[in-house]
Amino acid sequence: KTARLYTDFGLFTCDEQIGADVADMFNFLTGYARPRRYRRVLVAPNFLRDAMIAEIERTVGAHEEGRPARIALKMNSLVDRRCIRALYQASQAGVQIDLNIRGICCLVPGVPGVSETIRVNSVVGRFLEHSRIFAFQRDKETKVYIGSADLMPRNLDTRVELVTPVDDPSLREDLLDTLERSLADDSNS
Repeated sequence: KTARLYTDFGLFTCDEQIGADVADMFNFLTGYARPRRYRRVLVAPNFLRDAMIAEIERTVGAHEEGRPARIALKMNSLVDRRCIRALYQASQAGVQIDLNIRGICCLVPGVPGVSETIRVNSVVGRFLEHSRIFAFQRDKETKVYIGSADLMPRNLDTRVELVTPVDDPSLREDLLDTLERSLADDSNS
């Protein structure tokens, strides 16, 4: 019954590094081992926040070099102060930021000198959204991640959450299409 109420992404991969990362994560959960780093995936509580902030900072760097840059994120909640601060700094640098936040959003968009380039919309529909998309455009390349985490302390500090890159061009385009549709929705926004 629950599955009928949720929307989500389910993708398979043959990427050996991602498979090894997931195995390492499960070894961490069982107490078998503590990975010092992961190869491809971003895992909370130890690595996810810093990796997301690094992606934001790399996008700012691309913008400052004069390359097209944009951040587009889809999640249920945006509460984490460090992530919000990084997004404010990106906005102050002039990066276009589009956010689709279903629930709690502690970031305030459109504040002169702080968040002028940030747009936030929330789409509340029939289905419970579980899908998260994190997209960082730098020039002609867009780094896309999917996973289970919202950017909030509960997810980043006290839970094990995994976010993985999506490299296949066709799948990445499908995810970006879903993201753009979520951002464009004005009937349930």
